[in-house]
Amino acid sequence: MSTETAPRSLAEALRTRDDTSLSTLLRSRPDLITPVPTDLTQLATRAGTRASVVRALERLDRFALQTAEALAVAADPATYDELMGLMAGDDRDPAVMAAFPRALGTLREQALAWGPDDRLRLVRTARELLAPSPQHPSPTGLGPTVAEATAGMSPGRIQEIVAAAGLPTTHDSVSAVASLTGLFTDRARMSALLDDAPAESVDVLSRLVWGPPYGQVTADPARHLRWLIDRGLLLPTAPGTVVLPREVALHLRAGRAHRAAEPVAPAVEAARTHRPQVVDAAAAGQAYTTLATIEELLKDWHEGGPAVLRAGGLSVRDLKRTAVALDLSEPIAAFWVELAYAAGLLASDGEADERYAATPGYDEWLELPAAERWARLASAWLAATRTAGLVGARDAKDRTLSALGPGLDRSAAPEVRHRVLTLLAALPEGASPTADSVLARLHWERPLRGDRSASDDLRTRLARWTLSEAELLGITGRGALSAQGRALLGFPSPSALAGEPTGPGDKLPAHKRHHALPETAHSPAEQAAATTRAARLLAPLLPEPLDHVLLQADLTAVAPGPLERPLADTLGVLADVESKGGATVYRFTPASVRRALDAGRSASDLHAFLAAHSRTPVPQPLAYLIDDVARRHGHLRIGAASAYVRCDDDALLNEILADKRSQGLRLRRLAPTVLAAQADPAALLEGLRSMGFAPAAESAEGDVLITRAHAHRTPPRTAPEPVPEGPPVPDATLLGAAIRAIRAGDLASTTPRKQDAATDHPGNGELPRTSSAETLATMQAAVLTGESLWIGYVNAEGAATQRVIAPIRVEGGFVTAYDHTADEVRTYPLHRVTGVAELADDQA
Repeated sequence: MSTETAPRSLAEALRTRDDTSLSTLLRSRPDLITPVPTDLTQLATRAGTRASVVRALERLDRFALQTAEALAVAADPATYDELMGLMAGDDRDPAVMAAFPRALGTLREQALAWGPDDRLRLVRTARELLAPSPQHPSPTGLGPTVAEATAGMSPGRIQEIVAAAGLPTTHDSVSAVASLTGLFTDRARMSALLDDAPAESVDVLSRLVWGPPYGQVTADPARHLRWLIDRGLLLPTAPGTVVLPREVALHLRAGRAHRAAEPVAPAVEAARTHRPQVVDAAAAGQAYTTLATIEELLKDWHEGGPAVLRAGGLSVRDLKRTAVALDLSEPIAAFWVELAYAAGLLASDGEADERYAATPGYDEWLELPAAERWARLASAWLAATRTAGLVGARDAKDRTLSALGPGLDRSAAPEVRHRVLTLLAALPEGASPTADSVLARLHWERPLRGDRSASDDLRTRLARWTLSEAELLGITGRGALSAQGRALLGFPSPSALAGEPTGPGDKLPAHKRHHALPETAHSPAEQAAATTRAARLLAPLLPEPLDHVLLQADLTAVAPGPLERPLADTLGVLADVESKGGATVYRFTPASVRRALDAGRSASDLHAFLAAHSRTPVPQPLAYLIDDVARRHGHLRIGAASAYVRCDDDALLNEILADKRSQGLRLRRLAPTVLAAQADPAALLEGLRSMGFAPAAESAEGDVLITRAHAHRTPPRTAPEPVPEGPPVPDATLLGAAIRAIRAGDLASTTPRKQDAATDHPGNGELPRTSSAETLATMQAAVLTGESLWIGYVNAEGAATQRVIAPIRVEGGFVTAYDHTADEVRTYPLHRVTGVAELADDQA
């Protein structure tokens, strides 16, 4: 492209793009399309705003960002070869030269750089952000140019520097600065100048060359410093402060803007490689543990869970209690609690005394096959922005972040999870990566900006949490991505990628390795299909539920695998869980048997249940235990007097009265078979049980009350919506419609117009102004001639726009026309048309 035809602004550069290029821009920077710009000038303006540019820069990979930083310290405009030299140096690093076109293409694609190869420019806002200044040093470590550093220097002093450097003096400062700049950018002359420098002076330059470029000097500098200052190799910026000019630093760096360019993404290294079958089996085992843990958690909160804090969330004490109940550490317990919440299985009940409880969706979830239940949990985790790893940390106001509470959403979490798992999918089957190599790759793809260290970066912490949480969920097994995890992400099987190098030592360029796998499914239909496929792959790997247990003589029962739900529920009432793992051990105790009797079971029911579901004979000690507890169960009756104890055996009542432990119940005899108490029935019931008796509660009619657990449920609740990270990526339909609207709006704003009858400024960007009669006459004439018109229009909200229309019919105070801006036929009220103008003859 010649200089004469080169675009003079970003808007003009955007006008030279085709629809595919504009689609790529809007897809990579979706904030530019919200709302849809009226024309390309507005799109260019929006692309240059600080917020949009910062967001775009933060999404560049390391080498593309380094290229933008180099362009910020290059001349404005710069040539392709000049920018290449800043990146590759005088020795023209072949790796940098190979990756440079892609990096520059990325900057152009995202409208951060524009212009032909001989006039490359960085968007002004990006240059302001990346160019060096005393307040904001450049990541390149370079300082100001000679012209910038000498801007406030006296003409006499500039001439002294020029003379000391061996250059002829000039008649003005501008030519003197240009002469000095020419010396510093001439490799041969600059080398000759430095050959005469004292060794101490060269040492000073070597300490400043890679930055920071500023140094401190005294009012009377040492001889070696004076030598540098006299020749302009160090220039004063403030009293006692000198700076190394950019041109001098670039000479000492052999032309490089960065100490180490990073053109190639670091490879993700495999720590170990396992057989794929071992990985899938280990992941399936964790998937089963996931289901068991979630069920145990919500069973623990079956009758109403912990109270909701006033500020929202779970108290530290309740989290500790839940962790003890699940036999887990508090951070892991917080993860399972947050997972149940993200999946819509857990919520607050909204009552006056607000508590957490299972939702009706939990009951529906329980009815699904095990593999489908796991897939729903894993899908919820992938999309959730709530981050359990933050529980216990402090927010900006130094408040502790609690589980299920506010402040846990991090919009970057889903993207980081998908990216980490995508990197795992690029490894050979069964390969588990080293965590450091994964973090290094993520750091290259999204380099940090500012003074934060990598360990403090949120994305780094999210990546570490992803690796551990994926293992807990069973998406990975032994650190490697499982087949069901790969399917859940929407990735093809490894055999489908056999033609592409995916190992850590492959020869594929970094920018191609980045896209070696397909993008993760985004549409609900695609995600549902991926979830179904993952469940189908997992189902054969999960153990089948068992309908039996093994009873043992030591009053225990062993479940050698997962039990069918009715059996597990009944056994959970009749016995206490003693240990969990591949096999679950239940222990029968008097309290557990009494619990089953309280739930309405009779002794004969319990004997029949055990005989039907045990592969071993019912041990005699267990049968005796059931009969003994049943014989005493209900022998005492508790009712409301404030409370009373009724028993046909007056000797037993005498025994209770004689027991010192009953003094707190304040019992007194009302009749030979009745005792009255000051305590309420529940406290009396619990007190006598703690004394070793087995009383039963009775109703006002004298019937035994069956105390069956009541399942507390919240009203219908939906899962929490993820908090998006900026505007969503537009789909193809929205992109097509937006580009058509932008093109049409640009046509309306740039099409030449004929001389406006009401103004002396045709086509000046303002809305046309004509009288109602002239507007109507021009519209009617255009209907007859078929010509297009330029109109100003004010909509119902009062927003003024300009449009190019081809009138079809004018009647009843309305004009029906083909609107080039909207690319469709529309009807407009004539009273909202501010004016009309004909297009120039060559554009009509």
